[in-house]
Amino acid sequence: MPAIEEKHRAVAETNESQIAVHWREEEYYYPSPKFIGQANLTDPSIMERFSEKNFPECFREYADMLSWDQYWHTTLDTNDPPFWKWFVGGKLNACYNCVDRHLDKYKNKAALIFVPEPEDVAPVVITYRELYVRVNEMAALLRDFAGLKTGDRVTIHMPMIPELPVTMLACARLGIIHSVVFGGFSGEACGRRVADSGSRVLITTDGYYRNGKMIDHKAGADIALDVASQEGQKVDKVLVWRRHPRQYASASPMVKGRDYFVDEVLQNFAGELVEPVSMDAEAPLFLMYTSGTTGKPKGCQHRTGGYLAYVTATSKYVQDIHPTDLYWCMADIGWITGHSYIVYGPLALAATSVIYEGVPNYPDAGRPWRIAERLDVNIFHTSPTAIRMQRKAGPDEPKKYHYHFKHMTTVGEPIEPEVWRWYYNTVGKGEAVIVDTWWQTENGGFLCSTKPALDPMKPGSAGPGMPGIYPYILDEEGHEVSAGYLHSQSLAGDHSDRLGRSRTLRQPVLQEILQKSQQ
Repeated sequence: MPAIEEKHRAVAETNESQIAVHWREEEYYYPSPKFIGQANLTDPSIMERFSEKNFPECFREYADMLSWDQYWHTTLDTNDPPFWKWFVGGKLNACYNCVDRHLDKYKNKAALIFVPEPEDVAPVVITYRELYVRVNEMAALLRDFAGLKTGDRVTIHMPMIPELPVTMLACARLGIIHSVVFGGFSGEACGRRVADSGSRVLITTDGYYRNGKMIDHKAGADIALDVASQEGQKVDKVLVWRRHPRQYASASPMVKGRDYFVDEVLQNFAGELVEPVSMDAEAPLFLMYTSGTTGKPKGCQHRTGGYLAYVTATSKYVQDIHPTDLYWCMADIGWITGHSYIVYGPLALAATSVIYEGVPNYPDAGRPWRIAERLDVNIFHTSPTAIRMQRKAGPDEPKKYHYHFKHMTTVGEPIEPEVWRWYYNTVGKGEAVIVDTWWQTENGGFLCSTKPALDPMKPGSAGPGMPGIYPYILDEEGHEVSAGYLHSQSLAGDHSDRLGRSRTLRQPVLQEILQKSQQ
C-alpha cells in the first residue's frame, strides 16, 4: 500500500509541462477553399438550428430530405421511455426513397458500380433504371414465390456483390425486415441469427472471390439450417444467387424442394412491377446483429423513418455526397457502416456507390488506388485498420496513381496521429478533408464527427457531437467532466473491430490524465 500511495502522490505532483512530453497537442488542419466552395454544409448556423432549445423539432430538417407518403404529426414521442418514437404518424418507403424517386432525373445515371476482385474483369455499372427493374423483379419473387409479406423477417448471408443491395431494397419495398449476416461469418454464426430472428427464408450465394480464389459459400447454408433447426427454427426456402449465372460454384448439392437458384426463378418475374408498401415511420426496416465475440449476438432493430432521415442527412452533410460524386466506402455491407453508408444513405441522395468484391491488397497494395483512378472516385471511406494495412503494404503506392479525393472518412476505431497524417498527405494528397467519425451499431449513423467545411481537423481525434447530438462525459461518480474518453464498445455488447478500445473526444486536460493514471 505505501508503494501505491507514493506512486499516486508522484502522479498528482506531475505538472502540465511534464505531461506534454507524453501527450502531444496535435496540430490543426483546415478545409481548402475549393472544398468549401462546393460543400453541402457551409452554414455555421446549423449548430444553432440544432441546439437543445430546438430539439427535437430541428430534425424536421433531416426528415424533409425524404419523400413521405403521409407527413407526420409528432416529431418525437417520449411518452414510453426508452421506446421513443420518431415522426409519429408519418408513412414512407425506404426503397422508394432510394430508387423510384430518382428515376425522372437520374434514371440513366449509375447507382452502383460493382468491381469484381479479378482485375481482368471489367466493372459492372447498374443505373438507377436498371436497379429499379432488378429490385422490382426480386420483390415479386419474394412475395409470390417465397410467400413473404410485410413484417416477415429474412436472413441474408451474402458477400460484397450487387445482388446484396438489390435483395435488401427488394425487402424494403415490401416491408420485409432483412437481417444481413456478414459474408465472412461461418454457417454456425448465420444459423444462430436465423433462429433468433425467426427467419423462414435464407438468401445466400454459391461463391465469391477472395484473395484470388473462389470461396464455396453455399456450404455454409446447410450448416446454418442445421444450427437453426437445433434452436427450433425451420427454414422453408433457401434462395441461392449464383456468382456467375447458370454456373454453379459450390460443391454443396442443392436440396430439391428447399434450395432454388434465384436467376432461374427470376425468369418467371421478368418485367414485374411491385408497388412499394407505405410503411409507418416506426415500422422496422432491418435487424443488425452484433458480432457475438463476448456472448450471444444481440439484434439491434432500426426503424424506417428516423433511421433513413438520419443516414440521408449525414451522408449529405458529413460525407458531402452530391449526385455528381463517385463515392466508395470500403466497408462490408454486412456491418452497419455498409447499411448506412453504402446502401441507404448514398442511394437516398442519388449518389453513385462503389461495391468492391475482394480484399484491398489483392493482387497487390496498389489495387485500391487503381480502382480509384479508373472510376474517378472522389469520396473515399474506410477504417483505420485498412489504412494501417495499406500504409504498411505500400506506403508509396498512392503516389503512383492519378486520382483525386475531395473527401475521406475514417470509421470504426481510433486512428493514430501519424497514420492520420499518412492518410491525409499520401492517400489524400493534401487535398481531401478527413472526417474522423464515432458511432455505434445501435445508433445507425455518425454521432461524433467534424463537419467537413466548417470544422478544423485534428489528427487522431474524433470530431465533436453532431448537430442535434449533445454528448457529455461522466466520471466514475457520475459527475460531468470537461473532457475525456469515449469508449468504443457497443452498448449491445460488442463490435469485433472496436472492442475494448477508446478514442479521445478532445485533447485531455491535466485533471483527466491524472484521473486515468490512477485507475
